[in-house]
Amino acid sequence: MNLFSLCWKPFGPDGENHETNGVLGGGAGTTGGSREGKDGLLWFRDIGKYGSGEFSMAVVQANQVLEDQSQIESGQFGTFVGIYDGHGGPEAARYVCDHLFSNFRAITAESHGVVTAETIQRAFRQTEEGFTTLVSELWGSRPNMATVGTCCLVGVIYQQTLFIASLGDSRVVLGKKVGNTGGMAAMQLSTEHNANIEAIRHELKELHPNDPQIVVLKHGVWRVKGIIQVSRSIGDLYMKHAQYNREPINAKFRLPEPMNMPLLSANPTIISHPLHPSDSFLIFASDGLWEHLSNEKAVDIVHSHPRAGSAKRLVKAALQEAARKREMRYSDLQKIDKKVRRHFHDDITVIVLFFNHDLISRGAVQDPPVSIRSALEH
Repeated sequence: MNLFSLCWKPFGPDGENHETNGVLGGGAGTTGGSREGKDGLLWFRDIGKYGSGEFSMAVVQANQVLEDQSQIESGQFGTFVGIYDGHGGPEAARYVCDHLFSNFRAITAESHGVVTAETIQRAFRQTEEGFTTLVSELWGSRPNMATVGTCCLVGVIYQQTLFIASLGDSRVVLGKKVGNTGGMAAMQLSTEHNANIEAIRHELKELHPNDPQIVVLKHGVWRVKGIIQVSRSIGDLYMKHAQYNREPINAKFRLPEPMNMPLLSANPTIISHPLHPSDSFLIFASDGLWEHLSNEKAVDIVHSHPRAGSAKRLVKAALQEAARKREMRYSDLQKIDKKVRRHFHDDITVIVLFFNHDLISRGAVQDPPVSIRSALEH
């Protein structure tokens, strides 16, 4: 099974110059001398080019079925990066990876290619509505689809502006040059929606003033209704619509009292960041990385090594830390197979984007368009 699939796709409305470039991880379709490979449960692409610079990408699997999905899309419209950390199963993350970018492209086409926070918000809303329709259609045969969901972290580079949209607890950190010191500061750009964060608990209590059980501490972890840590997601319809919080879904997901309003939201937090020449790179990652590495440590690892292999290096650093916490060697952790591996760490996805400010300042985009998706075939 190949993790990375790469194809060069047209982004223009008439679809000219369509060229397919094979599969990453399978030896075919290598570009620009970049190296793709597999090391046990770790897949990686060391370096590649996108519209505004270079990227590095890596994924390690821990669950029986990989629940993380991710993509890089780049063309004349700009660049779109997505990391989708699924929970309860892979279906919601796969659906978002299949539909969010195409919804975004269709919506931006309506506004003649102009990207705003509103166009990104609409793409999220349309994707949530589409997944809700799918769950409704499958309720009779696959009711547990109502209990799967996904965090979504999206970055869009449009002209000289970076937009970040987030649902859940994936994170993007900017590596920013500090004057002429040669140092690199870590600046978190995304907002996390996790009940373990005090501000999120406060937000939930304000939204649900009549529910003393809206957040519950269980086994040292704060959860919405004692069930789920994230407060925003695509999917998780059993926490949004009363019609899906009933038999035959698993009893652990069913609430004892009626739901009169959605408990989770699919409304992303969106920020815009004008790109500055001191902005060096972005690290996008699912929370599996940040459980083991601080923002500063991750930025230091990228800054103090060659660009090639940056994402893989971050994943390995997180795995080494996960092994150290369990007083075991990294080499022994590597021998543990998927599913059992989940007791030691989560699925981890990392995408590092490096900026070429010469291209960005000129409003130029490198050709050809790129469409890369890291996902087990499904």
